[in-house]
Formats: sequence, structure tokens, C-alpha cells
Amino acid sequence: MTELRCRKSETLEGDNEEEEKQKEPELETKPPDVEEVSGSSAAAADGSQQKDEGEVKGGQHEQEESSRAQSCVKAKGLSASVFLQRLVRVFFGCLASVACGMLYAVYLSTYHDRKFWFSTRQELEREITFQGGSGVYYYYYKRLIAAPSFERGFYELVVDNRTVSGQTINAVERLSLYPELITSFIYRVTGSQDFVEPIYFYIGAVLGLQAVYVTALFVCSWVMSGTWVAGMLAVAWYVINRADTTKVDHGLPLRDNWALPYFSWQVTALTGFLRNKIGSSTEMFCYLTMSATTFTFLLVWEHSHYVLFIQGFCLFLLDSFDLVPPRKIADIHKVYLSSLFLAYMFQFQNTALLSSPLLSLLIGSVLARYFQQRMKVGPLVARVMKLFLHFYLVFTSGITYSYLVKKLIAVNESDFILKFLEVKFGLNTTTDFVPNFLLCQESFQTPGQDLFLRLMQASVLPFYFLVLTVCLLSALQAVYRRLSGQPLCKTYSLENGGIGEHPEVVYHVFHTMLFGGLALLFDGMKYLWTPYVCMFTAFGVCSPDLWMTVFKWLKLKSIHPVVLSLILSTAVPTIIGFSLWREFSPRVLAELSELQEFYDADTVELMSWIKSQAPVAAVFAGSPQLLGAVKLCSGSAVTSLPLYSDIKLLKRTEDTYQVYAMRSAEDIYKLLTAQKTNYVIIEESICNELTLNKGCRIKDLLDISNGHIVYDKGEIYSFSKYGRFCHEIKMNYSPYTNYFTRVFWNRSYHVYKVNSVISFQY
Repeated sequence: MTELRCRKSETLEGDNEEEEKQKEPELETKPPDVEEVSGSSAAAADGSQQKDEGEVKGGQHEQEESSRAQSCVKAKGLSASVFLQRLVRVFFGCLASVACGMLYAVYLSTYHDRKFWFSTRQELEREITFQGGSGVYYYYYKRLIAAPSFERGFYELVVDNRTVSGQTINAVERLSLYPELITSFIYRVTGSQDFVEPIYFYIGAVLGLQAVYVTALFVCSWVMSGTWVAGMLAVAWYVINRADTTKVDHGLPLRDNWALPYFSWQVTALTGFLRNKIGSSTEMFCYLTMSATTFTFLLVWEHSHYVLFIQGFCLFLLDSFDLVPPRKIADIHKVYLSSLFLAYMFQFQNTALLSSPLLSLLIGSVLARYFQQRMKVGPLVARVMKLFLHFYLVFTSGITYSYLVKKLIAVNESDFILKFLEVKFGLNTTTDFVPNFLLCQESFQTPGQDLFLRLMQASVLPFYFLVLTVCLLSALQAVYRRLSGQPLCKTYSLENGGIGEHPEVVYHVFHTMLFGGLALLFDGMKYLWTPYVCMFTAFGVCSPDLWMTVFKWLKLKSIHPVVLSLILSTAVPTIIGFSLWREFSPRVLAELSELQEFYDADTVELMSWIKSQAPVAAVFAGSPQLLGAVKLCSGSAVTSLPLYSDIKLLKRTEDTYQVYAMRSAEDIYKLLTAQKTNYVIIEESICNELTLNKGCRIKDLLDISNGHIVYDKGEIYSFSKYGRFCHEIKMNYSPYTNYFTRVFWNRSYHVYKVNSVISFQY
């Protein structure tokens, strides 16, 4: 029996020895031959002992096989139940995200109809509701629909000599009209003209994209937190802060409303792509989605490459701190480069993309990586020094590339943007009209305190600072460990409590901080920052990892931190949700029940007169916002367009605005005839503008540009030997009547015909 015990103890040492010793009793249990039977009794006793040993081990082997079979069955049952739970959770999450998007689209549609009484208006009155000069985009959509064929309409837009007087422009390139091209093509192909009016189809496309926008924020917060409750909270905050999250209320056809939904899905796909625990098929799906949305985003908005530059800089920081595998960064760079190349081709060789900061950053990163192949090795001090050298190489090579491209290729906007930024940040002063005019636009001004008060009242800002602080400190810990040569945790679990070790979380920390910094400088950037504040905050309060990270820092021992983090990640968003529902749901529903009245009778009267009385080939001059409505409602040619990224159009706008300056009738006549103007529209709201910020009135900017400003004891006075043109022309005396003849007027507008033959009457 001692031999049996020894062999039995040896079977517990390893799997290989167990298999070998399990084969021995099988050999020993075979029946003995004739020579063994006729042997001595000692041999017989030894044989019987080996037989007993084989029976015992055979029984143990059978028990082990049966236990293994039972464990396999249990594991399969457990995996099946886990898979079923995940499937149910994903199904209800997808259902909730789609429901949120559809409900938001219905809400916007109802609100838009109640605000403008849209369904009861005539076509002219509907078109006037496109505010802020955005109507010019709908004009091109309407023009494509009216064309005999899509190909003919596309050609007329590429060679357009009916919009800006005296110029033939490529409207598709200059105004980024791909949304109108695609929408009109779908409208034609699907045969929607038989049962849907063109204007309703266009508005439906814009509102449908807003539903896609909300759905993307829902999914992004869900992917990061692991629960679709975070998505519901993100959507609730987004809707409550709608005045600071979207421009739909300001103008439906604006490029932002078409482009930002694609950017939101691009960020969502990038978030999934950066995750460490992701399957190959899911990673490929995120990669393809990111590629398609990046290209579309570049195609539909002329400022998209600036937004992607900020995103690329966030990824550059992740790569420099060694928080993301180099393979993923290389794949993202391929997406950027291929999208830039395709957008460059589709936008008719747009030179602005060749000198874009995004392409400069990519080229600088590639060159710096080539010269610093061992940047991510070595002790802490050496790696920090290599990191500073890496930053220097990237930005030096990127700036050098951009400078060379601008010298070799004429990029019109480079000097203009540089001068604008110098004036914005106080590095320089100028009397030029264009930079000062742009700085006075609401989008480029510093946001007021109202923005932060609204975010505080919606309870999103306090929780945002809490989530951002925890994630930022945890990310700094992860960065320090990586620079010190310590590997990040391979197996992520709730007990680890390291939320900063998740690459997608660190990316969103950099993302929200950079866009937040820009939102503090430019009010228009809040539409890129506030939606992701809602999403990021909802993810944080619903994430058990964030609460576990806090408890790990506090070294909580009285209550199990895992249990408490799970409780708080459910209780806190529930309490927030009920408080938001109680306070803000009556306000949101009240917006739908209130019948607002938006009816500009003077503008309707002006547009009706232009359509009925003005010649078809007439050219109109006026403010860019009004000219957008003139172009939409009448189709007449105009002297300028509401496009603030084109320096040539801005110069023409400056010449047109001289009707509000202290200039002679002869000077104004020469400026207008140089643009082949037939009618000039003078607006009372600009001529008699009364605002607290006097330096930003159109007439003040013109006086500064024309040198008609006198400073006396800290006060600013306007002085010129000529009176203000918009006032003097109403007096109806010579020499103004020699050059201009009033043909229409009401309380808001005065229309003067520019005389082709000057009559000298005194």
C-alpha cells in the first residue's frame, strides 16, 4: 500500500505526469498469462496488489472525467446565459437610442412648426424663415430640383454666373453644397416629388440628422460607461441645453447642422476603436465607420479640418504618452490621410486642405517618429527629454511644411486668418474693416456668464467638473507610470479602479479640455463643446470605474468599495434623472404648447415687390444676411453672400456697407457701379442701430476703417465733411437724387435704384 500511496501522491504534481501514470494501471490490469499463473505465491500476491491499484486509479480517472464533463456543461450553460443577457441588454439599449433620436426629431419638427406657423404659411413666407443668411443654401437645393436633370443642375452650380454679380463661381466648392446635391439626388431618385414638397423633404433631412446626432451621443456614452442609462442622461442634458448645443433654431440649412452629426458618429467610432477590450470584427466595424464619417465630415463643412486638427492633437498626445498601441495610431493616420485626399479631389483640388493644420500635424508626426524610433524607451528623465524633443520636431516640421505650401500655392485665407487671430488675442491692432467685423460677430466673441449659469441650472456643470477632475488625475497617474517604464494593467476589472488607464477615457479628457478652452475664447465653439460635456458627464456619473477610482484613492474599508461603486453608479444618475424630469419637463412641453408668432411683414413686402416689380436680371446690394433672403426668394443676382470664410466676398461686403458710412454720393455711386449694382437696399436697423457696444456697430467699424474717428478725452466721436449716407439720401436732395432714385420703402427698408445715366438736378 505504500507503493500505491506514493504513486497517488505523484499524480498531483502535474498534468503530464498524471496522464502517464493513468496509463500504467491500464497496462497492469490486463489478465496475466500462463507463466504468471504458475509462478510463486509472492508473484501472485504482487499481481493482485497491482490489480487493486489499477482499479483504484481507474475509478479516480472516471470521477475526474465525469467532474470535467459536468464543469464543461456548467460553463457552456453559464456562457449561454451571459450571452443571452448581453444580447438583451444590447437590444434594449439600441431600442432606447433609436427611440431617443426619433423623439428628438419629432420634438424639433413640432417646435419648428409652432414657432414659424410653418404649415399654414405660403411658400414665400416659409422661405423667409431661413434666418441668418442660411437661405442661400436652400436656394441652390431648390435650383437643383427645378433643373431639367440632376447633371444639368450640377453643371450650373459648378459654373455659376447667376449668383454673384460680375463673377463666375464654383458654388459647390465655395459654399460646400454637397448636402444639397445629395439631398436633391435622393429626392429625385426616390420619386418623393409625388407626395412630399421639396421644402419639407429638405427640413426632414436636416432634422433626421439631428436625430442621428443624438443617437451617436447616446451610443458613445453607453460604450464608455457600459450602461445605456448614461445614454438616456446624456440625451436629457442635450435637449435641456438645446440653446447651447445646436444651431437648429438659428438656421436649419447652416453647414454645422449638416456636419456635426457625422462628427459625432466619428467620435463614437473612434471611442470604440481605442478600447483595449475589443474584438477584431468590432474593431474593423469601428474603423470602417470612422473612415466613412471622417470623409463625409470633411466634405460637407469647410471648417471641418480645423476640428479634426484638434482631435488629431488629442491622439498625438495619447501616442506620445504611450497610452495607445502604435498600430492603432497608424491606422487612424491612414484614415486622416485618405479622407483628406478624397476630400481634396471631391472639392475640386481645394488648396486649403493642402495647407491645413491637420495635414501639417500628420507630416510632422511621421517625420519625428522616423528620427526618434527609440523615443519610448529609457528611464523617466530621458523619456521626458525625448518627449520635449518630439514635440519640438513635430511642430517645427509641421510649421515648416505649412509655410512652404503657402509659398508655393496661393492660399488666400492664410494671411487673413493670421491677422484675425493676432487681433483676437491682443497681439496686434488694426483699423481694417474685415478683421474687426468678424470679431464683432457673436460666434467669435467671448461667451458671457449666461452660458455657465444655464449649465449650472441644468446640474451638468458641477458633475462635469467632478468627472473631469477624477479622470484627469487618474490619467496623469497612468501617464507617469508609462513614462516610468511600468506597463499598464493588462486585465481590466472593477477592483483595479484605474479609469485613467482606459485610452478612450483619456482621449475624451483631452477632447473636452481643448474644446472647452476654445469655447472660453469663441462663443461659437460651445456648439462643439457642450454636447460632449453632456455625454462625458453622463458617462462619468454612470460609470462604476469612476466611483471605484475615487474609493481606491480614499482607501475605503468600512464598506466594500465595489458594492458601493455599483450602488452609486445606479443611484446618482437615477436621482439626477428624476430631478431633471421634475424641473425641466414642464418647460420642454411648454415650448411645444406655446404658439409663437414669427412674421416679418416688412421683409415679406420687400420680397414681394422684388419678385413682381424688379427686372429678372437686376443686381441687388445690401447686407449679406438680407441678400441671402433676396437670392432665395427672387433668384436675382447679388453683390455678396453671407459667407465669412471667403476674403473676396468679405471685401465686396465692405464696399456694400459703405452706404452706412460718412461718404459722398459720388464715392458710393462708384463703389456700387463697380459691382454692377442696379438696386441698393438700406436697412433702418443698421442705419439707426442703437447698442451698448458701440464699437461693434457697422457704422462705427466703417468710421474706424475710413479714418473718420476723433478721440477727445477718452470719448470717441465720428467726424467727416460728409454726412452719413443712409441719413442724407432720405432727405431727397441733390447730389443724392442725381445718382439714386427711391423706388420702394417701408418701415424697415428703403430701396434705391442706381441711375445708369446721371441727371444733374439742383
